[in-house]
Amino acid sequence: MNYINFNPHQISIKNDCFFGLPHAIEDAKIVFLSVPWDATVSYGEGTAEGPEAILDASYQLDWYDFDLPQPWEKSYATIPIDNTIKAKSETTRAIAKTVIEFLESGNDLHDQAITRELAMVNERSIELNEWVYSQCQNYLSQGKLIALIGGDHSVPLGYIKALAEHHQQFSILHIDAHADLRNAYEGFTYSHASIMYNVMQLPNIDKLVQVGIRDLCQEEMDKINRDNRIILFDDWQLKNNIYEGISWQQQCANIINNLSEKVYISFDIDGLNQVFCPNTGTPVAGGLDFNQAIYLLQTLVKSGKKIIGFDICEVAPDKTNQNQWDGNIGARLLYKLTNLMYLSQSMN
Repeated sequence: MNYINFNPHQISIKNDCFFGLPHAIEDAKIVFLSVPWDATVSYGEGTAEGPEAILDASYQLDWYDFDLPQPWEKSYATIPIDNTIKAKSETTRAIAKTVIEFLESGNDLHDQAITRELAMVNERSIELNEWVYSQCQNYLSQGKLIALIGGDHSVPLGYIKALAEHHQQFSILHIDAHADLRNAYEGFTYSHASIMYNVMQLPNIDKLVQVGIRDLCQEEMDKINRDNRIILFDDWQLKNNIYEGISWQQQCANIINNLSEKVYISFDIDGLNQVFCPNTGTPVAGGLDFNQAIYLLQTLVKSGKKIIGFDICEVAPDKTNQNQWDGNIGARLLYKLTNLMYLSQSMN
């Protein structure tokens, strides 16, 4: 579709572009990069279908935004979904399942019976990370901002690595039910449960601020207590504070005060209450209300901090195709985050 003929008051055209926005990649300020990968998920499958579910749902959104005037004019473009990544995810997932089932039967991680399979999964995960890194380096070098759509939560590592080579210092705002600080969970070096452990090995990241966490192991809690770069705002304490009269505005201000001037947002959809993401791979009771999360992001931008990138991960559609709620929420979150990232570039 030619942008000259684009009418923001009419129905979206299903043109394989998120929200039906017709901008060309070479002219875009922000590009949407999909990573349909969920090889190492440890519970429910389906997040590799997330980008397509969000894309399908995005066509029915209205374009008006209460924070950013006329966002359809802001040059957002879609990089076509690479189905070779999805196909490789499917074959890798089949191998990973044999490892997981072997361990769930009480066998040892270091048993030679799974050495080959474990090595194959780790090798293919490295290839995925390198692909994401290469894609992101390319677009960052062109001065573009990137909205990454997963896939499981392992996929943004290459993106964050590329950002660390373009920015001397930045913080990560991590919204999630899980801390994701396990070292090579289930033997998978690049497990979805190890993303923040791996991220904290990268240079130039001064703070990891985790919000909504409510499901973690002792090893992760020990790491949080040892590493003064990690600031935890667990879901239990956030809710207790509200019950005891501390407003959400006050808590958001406290969260934001721990972030540096440049912020990367890593948003696992299960950071929200499960009513907003019933089909996500590892749902956990509790979590943020949708509007609570949006208020936190709006307050972040109003504070003058700059969003340098973000990911949305772990969206999984209903396997029966009877309910499009997960994709709908993912699409609305993607649109809001994209608009807020654009707005944050001009706040100072």
